[in-house]
Amino acid sequence: MPTPNKTHRTTASVAAFIDTRPKAEMHDDSRVLMAMMQELTGKDPHMYGPSIIGFGTYHYTYPSGHSGSAPLAAFSPRKTELVLYLGQEVLDPDTLAKLGKHRATKGCLYVKRLADIDLKVLRSMIKRSIAATRKAYPAP
Repeated sequence: MPTPNKTHRTTASVAAFIDTRPKAEMHDDSRVLMAMMQELTGKDPHMYGPSIIGFGTYHYTYPSGHSGSAPLAAFSPRKTELVLYLGQEVLDPDTLAKLGKHRATKGCLYVKRLADIDLKVLRSMIKRSIAATRKAYPAP
């Protein structure tokens, strides 16, 4: 029997979650990211698990047979930084060099505050990530 995904869409309030963040700057940055991701996906925000704010949904099936649904664009306002979940294809060195102060891992971009980065570059990265995901996992 397949293992169910740990992170799934919930009915929890996005606004209430943002209000639990300890810093006002995190509230403001979260609202900026929400507006940007909502505009780029055309979808309203929803909580995925206890701490991820996601927009839209896509369904995936890996060659292993594992399948599930995930948000098309997502971020998590953690205690000390924002985590944006982006496709690996947009985390290339040339783009990241233009972004500003950040750190990146395989599929995550970490920023302390939006004031530290170029929002036009970030917007382009999110847009490219959404397009790549839609191409890789087209809606049926």
